[in-house]
Formats: sequence, C-alpha cells, structure tokens
Amino acid sequence: MKILAINPGSTSTKIAVFEDLNLKYDKTLRHSVEELEPFNSIIDQYQFRRDVIMNFLKEMNDTPDTIDVFVGRGGLVKPIPGGVYRVNDALLRDLRVGIMGEHASNLGGILANEIARSAKKQNCSFIVDPVVVDELDDIARYSGRPELPRVSIFHALNQKAVARRFARENNLKYEDLSLIVVHLGGGITVGAHKNGRVIDVNNGLDGDGPFSPERTGSLPAGALTKLCFSGKYQYHEVKKMITGAGGMVAYLGTNNGSEIEKRIDNDDQKAKMVYSAMAYQVSKEIGSCASVLYGKVDAILLTGGLAYSDILTKWIAKRVEFIAPVKVYPGEDELQALCEGVYYGLKGEVPIKDYV
Repeated sequence: MKILAINPGSTSTKIAVFEDLNLKYDKTLRHSVEELEPFNSIIDQYQFRRDVIMNFLKEMNDTPDTIDVFVGRGGLVKPIPGGVYRVNDALLRDLRVGIMGEHASNLGGILANEIARSAKKQNCSFIVDPVVVDELDDIARYSGRPELPRVSIFHALNQKAVARRFARENNLKYEDLSLIVVHLGGGITVGAHKNGRVIDVNNGLDGDGPFSPERTGSLPAGALTKLCFSGKYQYHEVKKMITGAGGMVAYLGTNNGSEIEKRIDNDDQKAKMVYSAMAYQVSKEIGSCASVLYGKVDAILLTGGLAYSDILTKWIAKRVEFIAPVKVYPGEDELQALCEGVYYGLKGEVPIKDYV
C-alpha cells in the first residue's frame, strides 16, 4: 500500500510517501511571506499548494498514479469522534467554508482529495483525528457557567496515534485500555483515554490546563477579569497574552526548551523554577485525569517535542509514577501518525467513518 500524507501548516506544506508503514521519502516545502501574500484566505492557497506538491512528486520521479491512498491533516471541521474519515462532499464543504474557523490544516483533506481525483482514484482520500475530535463525557463539559462550556480542542492526532502504538506494542487493544496521554509541545494537552475515547481533556489552545511554552493554561478568573477591564489592554492583546505570549514566553522570553535547559545548566534559578513549575502543573493535570478514570490507569504516555527533554519527563514521572507506569514517546511525527491511521483503517483495525 503506497500512501501520500499531507500536512499543511501556516508557512509550510509537509508531505511524505510511505510503502505500508515504511517511509520512502519526505519533504517540508516552505512558503515565503511573499509567496503567500497574494492570497486573501487560506482556501485561496489551494492551487498554489497543490502545484508545489505535484512539482515535488515530479522531482522524485513519482506521480499520483503510482499512489494508492491519499491522507491529509484534518482541519477545523465540526466536532466529531476520533477516527479515520473518508473525504466526501460534506467534509469538503465544511473545510472550504471553515465551519469552525480558518486554519492551514483545512487544506489537508482538500488537497488529498483533489490529488486523488487527478489520478482518477475517487474514494481513496482520507483525514485522521482532527484537532476538533470531541469524545467528552457530558459531565466534562461543565465549567461553572452555562455560557462557557468546556470544549475539546487538543492534539488528537498525536495522542491517539501514541495510544494505539502503546496498545500494539503490548498486544492489547486501545479500546480495552485506560490511559493518560500527555502532549508536550508549544501547547500542552492531557487526555483521559477510556476504551478508545478521550472522555476528558484540557483545551490546550486558549486557556485551560497547565501552562506551556507559549500558552498560559488556566488563569485566576478574578484577576483575569480585572486585567481585561483595567483599560490597559485591548481584546487582541489579551488573546495574545493567553495564546502565543503566555507560559514560558511570558516568564523567560523564549519558547525553546533546549535554551531553557542550557540556562538551568548555567545555574539560572529562575529558569529552573519556571520549568519545574510547568512540570508541576502537568503532573497536577495528570492527577486530575487519574480521578476521572477512578484511579484505574494502565499507563501514562508522554509525547510531543518537549518529551525529548529528560529533565522535564523525569520531573513529571517522579510525581505521577505512583498512579501508573510512565512511558515516553518523544516527538510528534504527524505524517507518520496520518499514515498509521489510514493504514490500520484500511486493514480493518480502525473503523473508517462517514462525515455527515
């Protein structure tokens, strides 16, 4: 099975070609500000990005005709359960109009579908576990204000891929396990996985859970309200404080974990305190998820780019290993996760769903 995986980002398009689960080649195709400037919206970039992908395939002496399956990063569609979804008209419509917002990942399913169609391979394009995967238990939606329900926005693709990887490594079924999966990246999300569903997870995008390299996580509500009405800040400035300029950026001026570890090695006590505080908050969130699972947790899985940090993962493990064994899966290889999702879907191990 030859698989083309496509992951559009704000200034790049990452693509990879696999034979079954084995990487044949990959490439990050970067797009300059000047190249993207003529486009008024993300969706207007479709033809440009399609041409870039097709040209690269040609450079590799490859064509869509030789590819069996086309999978794109899932975009901001309406909230759906996790899984593999065949690209259909309803999905394409919602990706094009940006039903839940405009994001480069909205192009993933569109590009996969159109490149498949160019090879006359209808029904061979898919998306896997978009960020809007919503499997929350109803009780997890309550926040304390009816106008402000808790919502599910998290690193679904990586969390689900790592959970399934752990299950396969141990000859178990994801659907039979209770896991806590922690994505440690620019944003941090901690999910309670129960029998194949993420029944509770913090919204890692805009203010819930532990602080991260770029995001504040949960804030004291009263103090935040005073700040908002102080007259010092406009709406967009407060939003930037919460997402983009929060967390480690706010305290230390950087979102780079390696740089902070160098500071710690040079006896920077403030850097050590902030980094350890982030580990502390992640550990608290893991403990919260353990209570959601009634303390019956098969494993705690740490993943994402910051999972390469021995010091961070050891700090977290030291606080939570009494709950369950801790296993580290560093990195967030989204192209591999897309490939694995559609591969196991077509093998019948993961259901392929219809988007409606």
